[in-house]
Amino acid sequence: MELKSTRHVKYLCNYHYLWIPKYRRAILTNEVAEYTKEVLKSIAKELGCEIIALEVMPDHIHLFVNCPPRYSPSYLTNYFKGKSARLILKKSPELRRYKKLWSRSYFVSTAGNVSSETIQR
Repeated sequence: MELKSTRHVKYLCNYHYLWIPKYRRAILTNEVAEYTKEVLKSIAKELGCEIIALEVMPDHIHLFVNCPPRYSPSYLTNYFKGKSARLILKKSPELRRYKKLWSRSYFVSTAGNVSSETIQR
């Protein structure tokens, strides 16, 4: 992976995120999974982040992303989870009965020069 840069900073801030739907329900299937991928890609673009790997499984999400250092890992988590939940629940009325889409907990790990193949293993 190559270094990214802004006007005053060279950086390589890679984060591996994992989060689950509330009660680990297997709700991320078919068109909901595809829409979730679209939403996460648009959020990443909005933040100036680059998605290196994205896996949407029925009961969890793996997101490996390179983001500018102006965002903390917890801010990124809250932004990705919060905005994606609003958009997914708006588009999928059948999921609104659950009231909360994501569990409050999540996993985040910093990753150096790790390939997407390593993350998938």
